[in-house]
Amino acid sequence: MFENMLEEAAREQIVRYVREYCDTFHGVKKEFHPGEKLPYASRVYDHEEMCNLVDSALEFWLTSGRYTKKFEADFSKYLGVRYCSLVNSGSSANLLAFMALTSPLLGERQVLPGDEMITVAAGFPTTVTPAIQYGVVPVFIDVTMPQYNLDVEQLENALSHKTKLVMAAHTLGNPFDLKAVKEFCDRHHLWLIEDNCDALGSTYEMDGKVYLTGTIGDIGTSSFYPPHHMTMGEGGAVYTNNPLLNKCIRSFRDWGRDCVCDSGEDNRCGRRFQGVYGELPEGYDHKYVYSHFGYNLKATDMQAAIGVAQLKKFPLFVKRRKHNFMRLWNHLSDCTKELLLPEKCPNSDPSWFGFLLTCKENTDRKHVVSYIEEHGIQTRMLFAGNLTRHPCFNQMRQTGRGYRISGDLKTTDRIMRDSFWVGVYPGMTDEMLDYMAKTIREAVRHE
Repeated sequence: MFENMLEEAAREQIVRYVREYCDTFHGVKKEFHPGEKLPYASRVYDHEEMCNLVDSALEFWLTSGRYTKKFEADFSKYLGVRYCSLVNSGSSANLLAFMALTSPLLGERQVLPGDEMITVAAGFPTTVTPAIQYGVVPVFIDVTMPQYNLDVEQLENALSHKTKLVMAAHTLGNPFDLKAVKEFCDRHHLWLIEDNCDALGSTYEMDGKVYLTGTIGDIGTSSFYPPHHMTMGEGGAVYTNNPLLNKCIRSFRDWGRDCVCDSGEDNRCGRRFQGVYGELPEGYDHKYVYSHFGYNLKATDMQAAIGVAQLKKFPLFVKRRKHNFMRLWNHLSDCTKELLLPEKCPNSDPSWFGFLLTCKENTDRKHVVSYIEEHGIQTRMLFAGNLTRHPCFNQMRQTGRGYRISGDLKTTDRIMRDSFWVGVYPGMTDEMLDYMAKTIREAVRHE
């Protein structure tokens, strides 16, 4: 088939076939029939993603390479940040963001075991897991409704002489009060990590300037798992404007190496065998000098190839999410006796990940969710609800060590009991959204 062809021409031919295949078998839009399964999230893609994936596979570099470099550059440009590191998942992104703050390179600001981190229990476990596993104590504060983000009025009460950082997510795309949190962190010389995994594309206006979420704190994180705002299948990113933090992030991501050379690259500094590090002999190969106890958290170039194509579509994804959210909100605005509708944070423009609803006293969540699911509409709880009530906290609850709660978590507990959400992903049509709203209305009104 490829006789008398140059490799480049052969690759181009294969990619053309892939494009045709995708358009033929993946590009056909199926008609929606009420009652069919309507997922809360799904992939939105076309031949560009598949062609990039195959192009990368044919190159067979496999680990991080040219597509990784392009994605990191393009994503940094989109966010308006100096540095971006691609990783293999959003959970790894949170792990890496936290671990970067444990680097000895940070001096007196190094986060150490026994220090404290202010966060919320109404979120996803991986925002908290790295701290617990490292020996940092999460201090949980309550959230507010109907924004479902951390209660900034509780920050000062949660503060202690051990507090080193605040790490929290923008819930389902809705930014938390970044101005208040940033001022609190600056006032007390604390690190701020924005878990931006559910909020990519959301903006927040502060002091007359509009920022993308994830770029106001010291470090931001993103997830590219299929349900998220854009996808690589698996994948995530860590980003910052701080060159020292970037150095720590890259080191922890790449086994803890001191060297900055990319995979397959040697001696970028030109002094590979001339340094002295730790108690190693002079001239020890800098490629294998370890300044941190790190990991291998890199993504593959095939993942990055998909991300490069997804990022081109991303502004349209954000626009559609906003449209879908408002269409649902308008349809359900007459159900306020039964349901508490979500509200955006002041000074923000959310790129909504989901539409979060809380059942009022006269409305039973179990009935509502069961009815909706029976009619094909997928629902989700607000992640952990109250993380401290899960089995993973059993031993800590019994001993009374490893975490603490500042104040109470009454609103968090109510979310655990009464809240659920449905999707607004870009692949949803107006017909799907109208059916979803109709079904929710039937459920709460027993129609």
